[in-house]
Amino acid sequence: MTSPATTSAETPAPAGPAPRTAATVRTKAAPAPGRWLSRAAVNGVLLLSVAYTLLPLVWLVTAATKDTGGLLSGDVFSFEGFDLGHNLSELASYNDGVYLRWYLNSLLYAGGGAVVCALISTAAGYAFDKYRFRGKEKLFGVVLVGVLVPSTALALPMYLLASRTGLVNTYWSVLVPVLVNPFGVYLSRVFSASYIPDEALEAARIDGAGELRAFWSIGLRMVMPGFVTVFLFQFTAIWNNFFLPLVMLSDQKLFPLSLGLYAWNSNTHAEPSFYPLVVTGSLLAVLPLVVAFVALQRHWKAGLTAGGVK
Repeated sequence: MTSPATTSAETPAPAGPAPRTAATVRTKAAPAPGRWLSRAAVNGVLLLSVAYTLLPLVWLVTAATKDTGGLLSGDVFSFEGFDLGHNLSELASYNDGVYLRWYLNSLLYAGGGAVVCALISTAAGYAFDKYRFRGKEKLFGVVLVGVLVPSTALALPMYLLASRTGLVNTYWSVLVPVLVNPFGVYLSRVFSASYIPDEALEAARIDGAGELRAFWSIGLRMVMPGFVTVFLFQFTAIWNNFFLPLVMLSDQKLFPLSLGLYAWNSNTHAEPSFYPLVVTGSLLAVLPLVVAFVALQRHWKAGLTAGGVK
């Protein structure tokens, strides 16, 4: 008869998982070489993209601090010979401050035109989404065809129309063509379908609100991210617009910044003193776009992600 101690010693220990050592933990936690390489490649592409995007802006900031000799010497990426204050003074005083006039013109064209265009596009998109009328889809198809037509192809017909109506070489010759944006109408219809429930409009009508009141008090406020998105797109397009003012305007006092800086840049070969004016003026011309995107960033991001959330 065996003793309990002998039986316990002869019984094999139950099988179980091997103890996890520190080396095993490190091996399992380390990412695979292929995954590490792919992550490094993605980060490298992103860094190159950021450098490609920011390099012209860095050049513009440093070049705006140079005088004519510093710009022509080629050593632009440094702050030696800092002369930004003198450049700004020359920019503001040259030709009786014509640059400031161009700046105000651009704010008028881009700011006023973008606000009115966003309002028209939002109203049109709202109508295409919420109302039923004969030929709606065919008319919307015409709007989509307008998206495919480049603006440069319409410049000459618009000039002929403006010439017939006496609008050439006036503020209206640049403002009127930018008040309608087919892509803004399409985008506004998408936003209206995503943001404005039909039940809210029905409740407003039951309470006695008219169609204009329902749109202004309910529809426009609900679709405000879409309004801001259309405004930013149109503001950027008008601010950078060059060909339409070139065709429509001949009076230098009506020029926007894009056309005015182009005129100055055309004189740099004969008069190198225009180089600091052009570079400093270009730096100041970027500021409204940066301010607009930063100030309206929250609405703009919400607008871009609306379709993915629905």
